[in-house]
Amino acid sequence: MGHLLVIESWVGSMSRLLPRAIREGGHEFTFVTRDLHHYLRAAPADGPHPLLAARNIITADTNDPDALLSRLRGLHAVLGFDGVLSSCDYYLPVVARVAERLGLPGPATDAVEGACRKDLTRLLLADAAVPGPRYAVCADPAEAADAAGGIGYPLVVKPVDLCAGMLVRKVRDERELADACRALADFPVNARGQDRAPVLLLEELLTGPEVSVETVSHRGATHVVGVTDKSIGGAPAFIETGHMFPAALAPADTAAAVDTALAAVRALGLDDLVCHTEIKLTPDGPRVVEVNPRPAGNRITELVRHVTGVDLAAAAVDVALGRTPDLTARPTGVRSAAIAFLLPDTAGTLAAVEGADALRDRPDVRELTLAEPGRTVRPAASNNEYLGHVMTVDTEGSGARATAETLLATLRPCYAPSPAVSA
Repeated sequence: MGHLLVIESWVGSMSRLLPRAIREGGHEFTFVTRDLHHYLRAAPADGPHPLLAARNIITADTNDPDALLSRLRGLHAVLGFDGVLSSCDYYLPVVARVAERLGLPGPATDAVEGACRKDLTRLLLADAAVPGPRYAVCADPAEAADAAGGIGYPLVVKPVDLCAGMLVRKVRDERELADACRALADFPVNARGQDRAPVLLLEELLTGPEVSVETVSHRGATHVVGVTDKSIGGAPAFIETGHMFPAALAPADTAAAVDTALAAVRALGLDDLVCHTEIKLTPDGPRVVEVNPRPAGNRITELVRHVTGVDLAAAAVDVALGRTPDLTARPTGVRSAAIAFLLPDTAGTLAAVEGADALRDRPDVRELTLAEPGRTVRPAASNNEYLGHVMTVDTEGSGARATAETLLATLRPCYAPSPAVSA
């Protein structure tokens, strides 16, 4: 039995899957956070948040790496950690640093930092001749305006250190570029209280289908678990509206996506982790969108598990403990699995989602999760504003995506009327 140190977490899907994988693997964990109330507020309706089932819950300043490391050295001497991990992108570099300093298994810190900072990723991949978009890293709006001329409109403006598609925008001209730069400047601190890097990333707008390649690297070898397709909407934002595993691609496209993802993982020096690499299959060939040195979010890991039996959350636990993960695919009776996300298209207060009762008992529906009435919503601008999802499976072929999208279209969000304003 291993004792894992978990440093912070997202509060969504992986924050539940990771504790489950730790428990089912016969392990235990100590949870370290700077704000326990962040997780208490996100507790599911049927009980406490699974992260609160930790053997120990420690409050520490996880945003101060030096102070945190000093604290964890003392805890390690008493509690004896066998591995360290997190599901939250904002803490992956500090997790790698803690692993190195405490002598625990884990990836190299500089490799994780290179993957978590989109500007560094671009530089490192370009140096290794791994295909990506034309890009420019800019210090201010004036520099961005100059660089945009070289890339050409329309283009994409990105923060280098945010997640879930936050503030990623397609811009068509100088005015929209200035607006996107202003929005980034108005968001100097991320959701976890960390100062953001004050730089702008401009990229060529890539066209074509988008996929992600799910891999597990351990002791210098990288295993490809499979390729997931991705549906993107919400222009000018880039919102993930759904996924299917495995991607319905021609064999040559699958091979090209896999080869490009493996090249990116090698170029960044990533090892001893689960990785989620996003690829655009452009008319000129595959191009790397980004490399995420952690398991995929948005329930993609569950799509993989339904089809192959491979549990990527469990694989993340195993490699964090220095153990060889079990990546053997098993017959599950499922040929494809898909998820489609319900997005708000207006601002208001959610009153109900109609149409759900007709879906709950369908044999091809594996999950139906919907936001509770009373939630304040706004038109979706990132992956953080979902109103829920439907997950479906197909036991015959690659029809899960079409089924998920068809069923999602039967769900109707209803909003409470705005209060009357007296004259």
